[in-house]
Amino acid sequence: MTINSCWTRSLIACLLIACAVAATLALILPNSTAKAVLAADKPADASTDAWDRQAAARYLDGREVYWQGWDRAQKDHGTLCVSCHTQATYGMARPALRHDLGEQGPSPAEQVMLASIQKRVSMWKEMDPFYSDAQSGAGKEVESRNAESVLNAVILSSYDARQGHLTDTTRTAFDNAWALQSTSGPTTGAWVWQNFHYTPWESPESEYHGAALMAVAVAKAPDHYRDDPKIAANLAALAGYLSSHYEAQPLLNKVVALWASNWFPSVLTPAQRTQLLHTLYSLQRSDGGWSLTDLGTWKRVDDTPLETRPDGYATGLTVLVLEEIAASNSRPGLHAEEHVNRGIAWLVANQDKTTGAWPAWSLNKNRDTKTNVGKFMSDAATSYAVLALDQQKR
Repeated sequence: MTINSCWTRSLIACLLIACAVAATLALILPNSTAKAVLAADKPADASTDAWDRQAAARYLDGREVYWQGWDRAQKDHGTLCVSCHTQATYGMARPALRHDLGEQGPSPAEQVMLASIQKRVSMWKEMDPFYSDAQSGAGKEVESRNAESVLNAVILSSYDARQGHLTDTTRTAFDNAWALQSTSGPTTGAWVWQNFHYTPWESPESEYHGAALMAVAVAKAPDHYRDDPKIAANLAALAGYLSSHYEAQPLLNKVVALWASNWFPSVLTPAQRTQLLHTLYSLQRSDGGWSLTDLGTWKRVDDTPLETRPDGYATGLTVLVLEEIAASNSRPGLHAEEHVNRGIAWLVANQDKTTGAWPAWSLNKNRDTKTNVGKFMSDAATSYAVLALDQQKR
């Protein structure tokens, strides 16, 4: 998942990455080849709208390839670590590009990711946690195991939702996660989350963020999965946790709670929902964007000032949630259209057409955004921007 230091890579290192990816392909997908790991290089259709889907796909695929080749991502049984910033958001967003790009199935980069996750899910009891207590500190085995179980379910259900059928592997992934859901103590209804004090994915508040994403994944899962009586008690505990812990959360987590409340209304009271919407509307900048620095009280560990400009992560996520809630017609009084339109305009205007990415900056350190580690925030930002822009045409 997150790392403790920045790495820069030379040309030799890039070649080693390519070799590592090829090895991963051979190990995980014996019948696949590693020669075409990026989205096909064809011009975007500028007549549809003003953002470049093809460039976004190339960026996301390229970042996934980087992750697959990185030595720190290599785990037991020839599998890969599931990162919150790069893989989880990639798994949520990349399928959204499929139809418009004329793709017949997952890209090779997606295939490697999915094969690794499916392997870990099917061999769950034999797989080692991503982190061990001996090497990473007490509690890290439980933390990483819990977080992985949720992220596996989030990613796999994202693909199944596009296909309209819940696979047996995805059901198993959900089962693995429910088995680890806390049944006592302060985390009852949630999952003990990986904490390396890296905001927003591996920090104390990440526990709530992960639980809210799990609720969204369950809600979006096909075949009426959320109505399965076998998970009724799990869902009740999850919704109860999200509701009882809501007030203590940073705004970023409250946005994801608002998302979950679209299907689980008990998560927010009408008053909480109204107040949150008013706050979000007031924080939208004059150019239409939102800034992560406004969605929480953050402090970098190196004491450098936070980047306060609007970013693709805060804007993409906020717009996506407002769009989905408005589309459901289940929450009157949203009054989101003007704010969504301005947010969409910001996203269209702020895609880097050369790289395909949207900007975002670390909340933890003053990282060089040109380095691989410095791009982690842009990985998530680009995924949420894609999801928000894709939702616009639905």
